[in-house]
Amino acid sequence: MTRELPHVALSASAHDREGTRRTDDEWLAERWADASTRVLVLAGTRLRPVDGAVQWVTPAEAPEGRRLLLGHAEGVTRFAVIAQPGDVPGERDEWLGLRALFPRLVAGDEALTVEVSWLFHALGLAEWHWATRFCPRCAGALESTHAGHEQRCTSCGKSQFPRTDPAVIMAVTSGEPGSDEERILLGRNAQWPEGRFSTLAGFCEPGETLEDAVRREVMEETGVLVGEVTYFGNQPWPLPASLMLGFTGRALSEDIEVDGIEVAEARWFSRADLRGETDADVVVPSGVSISSSLMQSWLGEPLTAGW
Repeated sequence: MTRELPHVALSASAHDREGTRRTDDEWLAERWADASTRVLVLAGTRLRPVDGAVQWVTPAEAPEGRRLLLGHAEGVTRFAVIAQPGDVPGERDEWLGLRALFPRLVAGDEALTVEVSWLFHALGLAEWHWATRFCPRCAGALESTHAGHEQRCTSCGKSQFPRTDPAVIMAVTSGEPGSDEERILLGRNAQWPEGRFSTLAGFCEPGETLEDAVRREVMEETGVLVGEVTYFGNQPWPLPASLMLGFTGRALSEDIEVDGIEVAEARWFSRADLRGETDADVVVPSGVSISSSLMQSWLGEPLTAGW
């Protein structure tokens, strides 16, 4: 059943990352010299779609820059090159960051969705290289190694690795499971317009289990106590460096008291509310995010009142 849910589309075409080849300089040079190899050009942390699609060039067409080995699929090796913005073609506003592209990915834009595994890999690494320029231990200069997947301090020798921050996202329900009385807890971010709701989410803290992170975040944001927590699935979310870990949870209380900081409003919704069969003012995400999958799985059918 999980394979049919919306969030799976963003990780359905995983590529072989060639992790064992990242220090094989001879092999890397050979692949770069091969005319069949394709390169994604990045201007810092941005890429330039051409006619709405991702543009891949040959190594000979790629500008100078930091090379990142992405891997291969269907017999084609792929790299990304992080170039200086002044060394790439096109106007500055033609180069888009992942946040600008993401609405099209969430909406299921096929021209981009089929490339999402490569985009997440390349842009995630590019964001890391941009944000991690000096050694956090001694402030020394970092040099890129392992085909862009590691940086080593030139002063103290300590290695740095790409960072991924675990974040929990949860569908918390109350009432007899499967009954008409069962309801789901959704919240409205303080920056969202009236009527827009989604599942709650938050980052895992040091020394905390994922299940306890679910309970803590729900309590902090809405005042609702959560008991049983069950793993649902996960989704890469490199905006800039998160992994969304989906859970379902059973509420032990129903009284709501929002924190007023991250969450401006939280409410319990029935299946009829999400189907649009009531006068509830609710719009929920209906794209390829794991939030949509959590709600769709609970609802038992595709969402219709989506954004």
